[in-house]
Amino acid sequence: MPVSDTKVASMRDAVTEFVRDGDTVAIEGFTHLISFAAGHEIIRQGRRDLTLARMTPDLIYDQMVAAGVARKLVFSWLGNPGVGGLGGIRRRIEAAPSAVDGADGLLPRLEVEEYSHFGMVARYTAGAANLPFMPLRSYFEPDLPAANPRIREIESPYGDGKVYAVPPLKPDVTIVHAQRADRDGNTQVWGLLGCQKEAAFAADRVIVVVEELVDETVVRADPNRTIIPGLIVDAVVVEPFGAHPSYVQGAYDRDNRFYLEWEPITKDEDALQAWLREWVFELDGRAAYLEKLGPERLAALRPSGPAPSGAVDYGAYR
Repeated sequence: MPVSDTKVASMRDAVTEFVRDGDTVAIEGFTHLISFAAGHEIIRQGRRDLTLARMTPDLIYDQMVAAGVARKLVFSWLGNPGVGGLGGIRRRIEAAPSAVDGADGLLPRLEVEEYSHFGMVARYTAGAANLPFMPLRSYFEPDLPAANPRIREIESPYGDGKVYAVPPLKPDVTIVHAQRADRDGNTQVWGLLGCQKEAAFAADRVIVVVEELVDETVVRADPNRTIIPGLIVDAVVVEPFGAHPSYVQGAYDRDNRFYLEWEPITKDEDALQAWLREWVFELDGRAAYLEKLGPERLAALRPSGPAPSGAVDYGAYR
């Protein structure tokens, strides 16, 4: 079923329409607003040969890599924040070719392309601005240029020495989670930001996943919160708790229990594949996932009370 004229779609329809085998896919959000729901739907639909790009691949990319959707990872920092490592990804990086047992049997070794945090931001920024590269004063001490030939030392055209350059990153699809959007895709975010805006502008196709669909008048009343304009959005998916176990400022907290419980799961490939079967493949969508989590666990993540920001009067003109 194609996405409607208003851009509002189910997660299943949005992934079917806009995520294709072989794509470069960026699911961005810096600890905050990570669209696990989209990642799970990509797994369920059996996408293959994806290049997964993300500043900080955490649990969602561990799950996606273990499920066999990816052939390459483009990233900066890698790990389970505050807890440990990501065994699913590590086994795919370290293994001999076609030596990792996954959902479809043997999986090939995972290609990796590593940058610093700022290197990834610079790549997205170059992609968004349609620039051939982005210079940065970094990488003079780390070993990353030796490990990644795409980080290149160049002479400044203004005579002030050498800098490093990174190429643009232009995902085929960028997926971001946000607090709200209207039917045209005008997307508003508050709280901790990563490089969602840059990743969206750099992409060919954009899927926005939101906690709430609001009227255009709500967006117009507070335009400075709109980080992604509807003109670059292809689909809007309404998926409450779609970022769990990460958090959404004002809606629910980070599920730290989940991150702690992931550590023993990710260390054991059989346990990881069993988790994927139980929590992704055997469920038909996010509603089933939330029902399985249970209302008590979800309620415990809700804010204890409101904490509104100060009101801003934009004024009215006669």
